[in-house]
Amino acid sequence: MKQLLVAFDFSKNAVNTLEYALVLANKTAASLSLVWVDCSSTPDNMLNIEQSLRIETKKLFEEIIPRYEPKIHNGKINVILRKGKVYNEVAAAARLCKADLVLAGTHGVSGFEQFWIGSNAYRIVTHAPCPVITVRGDYAVKDDVKNILLPIDSTSETRQKLPLTAQIASLLGATIHLAVACDSPIGVIRQRMKSYANEALRYLNQQQVPCVVQELEAENLVSSLLHYAAANDVDMISIMTEQGGTSGELFLGPYAQQLINNSLIPVLSLQSGSGEHMLL
Repeated sequence: MKQLLVAFDFSKNAVNTLEYALVLANKTAASLSLVWVDCSSTPDNMLNIEQSLRIETKKLFEEIIPRYEPKIHNGKINVILRKGKVYNEVAAAARLCKADLVLAGTHGVSGFEQFWIGSNAYRIVTHAPCPVITVRGDYAVKDDVKNILLPIDSTSETRQKLPLTAQIASLLGATIHLAVACDSPIGVIRQRMKSYANEALRYLNQQQVPCVVQELEAENLVSSLLHYAAANDVDMISIMTEQGGTSGELFLGPYAQQLINNSLIPVLSLQSGSGEHMLL
């Protein structure tokens, strides 16, 4: 873990996400960058307004950086300014700085065009070239991450999130909770999920990552996972996004979207089909 990128729009939500990113950066010895996107539509005859906006943004960063840069253990906080569609430019910035993780807030301040994080969080998740952690604006940032919930379902893609989650857990000194959430009465499907969980357990034991396995009878998958997270002091949930649609764009599956929308704790989202995160 070398580089973290925070989507930053100066809202309280963004500041909260930055504080969470600082915890992860210091635990993993990663560098930290902030990206701000000018998403306004500026005609050619209004370039002076665009320039003024950039100057004002830089002044705001001059207030933010001295406040938080002393808290980071590894280097300085880098600032990236871009113009365009928020999710496209955040993804471009992630490629530019070779980010291992992007962090974005959810439920951001609404009613002001410049505060764009909340309304763009889902698109950032689905367009970023790397995993994304979404953080609610009302999340109380802790000094450490002790428990990570990793749901196991019946799809083959469910195992793809394991290597990165294990890496993060190892760096943070966290325990992984493998949750086999059974929402089907079909025996073959339930057996497949248990097989995936056993495979994951062997992998985590090989990596010397502390883990526990819990079977959940889930009439409502999302509710069961969130209830387990609350009852077991879980600090992060690791999930997969899905790929589909005729346009070739990624979209969040229904369970993933519900988890991100309803989780009170940060959610780590990995894109389905990303080969570098495959379980070997």
